[in-house]
This record gives sequence, C-alpha cells and structure tokens, in this order.
Amino acid sequence: MPVSVTDWLLYFCVCMLSPGVIAYLCGNINGAILISKYIFHEDVRTKGSGNAGLTNFYRNYGGKYAALVIALDALKMVAAVVVACLFMGWTIEAKLWGGLCCALGHMFPAVYQFKGGKGILSCGTLLLMLDWRVALVAWGTFLLLAVLTRYVSLGSVMCALTTPVTVALCYPGHWVALALMTVTAALVVWAHRGNISRLCKGTESKFTFKKE
Repeated sequence: MPVSVTDWLLYFCVCMLSPGVIAYLCGNINGAILISKYIFHEDVRTKGSGNAGLTNFYRNYGGKYAALVIALDALKMVAAVVVACLFMGWTIEAKLWGGLCCALGHMFPAVYQFKGGKGILSCGTLLLMLDWRVALVAWGTFLLLAVLTRYVSLGSVMCALTTPVTVALCYPGHWVALALMTVTAALVVWAHRGNISRLCKGTESKFTFKKE
C-alpha cells in the first residue's frame, strides 16, 4: 500500500520533530550559565569573552567547578541522543539528528535569549556516542593542536572539520548521516568565527592553567 502524504507528515511530527524539540530543549541546559548563576551569582556571559562555554567559565572561575560544567553539558547530549534513538531507532542518523538539535539548543538557547556556547564539548560527547573511530580522530586532533599551540579554538575548529570526512569514510553511502554531520560541524566552525579571525590576526588568547 502506497504511503500517503498524511502518513509522511505524521511520521515526521512523531518520529523526527518531537525528539528534535526535546533534544533542542536539552541543549538549553547550559552548565556554564547555571553554575555561574547559582554558585557565583553572576552570568558568565558578562565575563571575559562573553561566551557561555567551558573555556570562558574556566578562565573566570577556575577548575574547581569546571567539572560540573563538563558533566552537565555532556549529560544533556547523552539525554538528547537517547531520546532521538528511542523515537527513531538506534541508528547513526538518529544519533546525529538528536545531536544536531541539542547543539542548536546549546548555541541558540531560547531560555537565554539565544546566546549560548560554541558547542565543542557537547558535540565532542556526541562523537563518543556515535563511533569510536570518529571520536578518536576528532578528539586526537583537538588534543594535539590544543597542547602544541595552546589555542583551544584552533583545536576545536580542526576537530569539527575532521568529522564529515571520518563519517564519510566509516559510513559510505549514509548520505543523510553525512549531511547531518556536515551541518553540525559547520555550526561549530561558524560559532568560532571570531576566534578564527583573531587566529588569523595573531591576537587569539592562548589557554593557560589557573592556579586555584
């Protein structure tokens, strides 16, 4: 029996739109903003670079509470991916759909005036849930460049750029998965556009460990 337009719309709303909305709302849970607000009674977005991410949080508040930021941003991605898979099945496409929607929620959170983080930590968690090979290349690239140059932004951008390539190599023929990974990677690179500009000008700040 041929599938009607109504059936396709119902499938889209129930199996894709619903988990996408839930994943987006998960992304709105921003560890840096919540911890800076409820522990330090400040908004991390008014400090340093103004970014609601781990690096800016660490530079302003140190490493003591950075682990909580990491935990919250990682767990929300885990929740988003699990929800998407429960609706759509445990496929690479479902994982990437949930991950993309969660990344959008992290970068453009409706509950925080669409001013969020850059998504590298949450997207890094997505890669760990996606495939160890993709994660190994991406995390390896990030750590190598971040350690050698002390530019976290350079490591983050290059990490994102590896992901469409490794997904294409590990999952040949999965064009939907490749498209979703490419969009996610492009969002991360776009979020770092200011860092890229400063890297080109030689004015980007290097990462340094804070003394507690």
